Amino acid sequence: MTASHIAAIDQGTTSSRCILFDADGRIVAVEQQEHSQIFPQPGWVEHDPAEIWTRVRSVVRGALGKAGLTAADVRAVGITNQRETTVLWDRHTGEPVHNAIVWQDTRTEALCRELGRNVGQDRFRRETGLPLASYFAGPKIRWLLDHVEGLRERAEAGDVLFGTVDSWLIWNLTGGVDGGRHVTDVTNASRTLLMNLHTLEWDERIAESMGVPLAMLPEIRSSAEVYGEAVGDLAGVPVAAALGDQQAALFGQTCFAEGEAKSTYGTGTFLLLNTGGRIVNSYHGLLTTVGFRIGDRPPVYALEGSIAVTGSLVQWLRDQLGIISTAAEVETLAGTVEDNGGAYVVPAFSGLFAPYWRADARGVITGLTRYVTKGHLARAVLEATAWQTREVVDAMQKDSGVTLSALKVDGGMTSNNLLMQYIADVLDVPVERPYVAETTALGAAYAAGLAVGFWDGLETLRANWHRAAEWTPRMAADTREREHRNWLKAVERTMGWIDQDEPDGPARL
Repeated sequence: MTASHIAAIDQGTTSSRCILFDADGRIVAVEQQEHSQIFPQPGWVEHDPAEIWTRVRSVVRGALGKAGLTAADVRAVGITNQRETTVLWDRHTGEPVHNAIVWQDTRTEALCRELGRNVGQDRFRRETGLPLASYFAGPKIRWLLDHVEGLRERAEAGDVLFGTVDSWLIWNLTGGVDGGRHVTDVTNASRTLLMNLHTLEWDERIAESMGVPLAMLPEIRSSAEVYGEAVGDLAGVPVAAALGDQQAALFGQTCFAEGEAKSTYGTGTFLLLNTGGRIVNSYHGLLTTVGFRIGDRPPVYALEGSIAVTGSLVQWLRDQLGIISTAAEVETLAGTVEDNGGAYVVPAFSGLFAPYWRADARGVITGLTRYVTKGHLARAVLEATAWQTREVVDAMQKDSGVTLSALKVDGGMTSNNLLMQYIADVLDVPVERPYVAETTALGAAYAAGLAVGFWDGLETLRANWHRAAEWTPRMAADTREREHRNWLKAVERTMGWIDQDEPDGPARL
């Protein structure tokens, strides 16, 4: 029987999933398991790489069992993963030398300041598209080399390997100590602060400056090619794709052309804009990154903007204020009023992020009168996510010169129809939600399928994309501009609350 399915391994911050897709891009089976979050000190976040690998094997076995399939039914497997999380392991034993340092971990902030001394956070931005910040993998490697006894000597001797989570999984999937492939893809490599965006190779000068031996770094490959064959439950199946989670969502949303964008709405929000073959430097607080690279085709680049507080603002309304009892109730409550009653909520809980990057800002509710009800506040909470989206989209358009024509959305908050309509209104472009919501896993599956000829090209994948819902702008232009002015006034009110020497705001990106 011809192998008729593609497997995607989606290794996230809190859980691992395996999803099996058919040739139409439809989900056949899903298995998911959580893993432990380890917090050794305030600001430190770790995962156990061995536990993650155990969970991944288990979800692969579970998904195959649910679908009644075996490895013979799977044409290829693709991987998507939490980005920047850093794993170091012994080449000879396969044992991690330390827990993985997670992307959220802030222990390298002082190191990043030291590396940027006299130059600042933009020291490596021209080559990497990234600021010197604790999010990225390079400083995490350096921290481990400095703090685990004897590790630097072992790394320089070639006995210790580095990888982001994709590399750790590919190495284990393809045999581990028995011939496992030590590779990564361009999207994950672009989040290390060590890869040159122009050459798509490790930058020797930066690696030397950061104190990271080249011997421990994986080979950089494209996002869609056969890296090796799997062993174990997927024995003989080509391991054929890897993409960081947000880039995988961009690919799963079929944002293949310059100017196409997606926004993933969860606790926070990530927007990615395809900039084609152009490396667009940002002057408005965005990141420049690799979007994807398919085989030996030229790379596709992207601008990325992140919003810290979106879904978590609804959680705050529920958990801290008790105005709603479930997150879903916010839409019902907001729907009891026609507008925000003049109230605006700016959730600068940890300062303002893009495009302002003001560590001294704190959240405000402004425009209050006795007319304002909890319905108005619920609506203002939803509107805050829309206006923050507008701010990032405006920054993207200023940096790239590209005018957005539509926004594809995914993530948990997209079930809120009122919010989606308001985003369409403030952006003045259609907002589209796909039929298959698991766009991250779908992107990894699509890339793997392309690599082995399961799908014959990008246009076939576009044909697989089906819109489940669309919201078109309904707001009058004068209303939009008036509301935008009011939002900007509210943002101004957040600034200057915290003295600049208090170390509890965001690093500037």
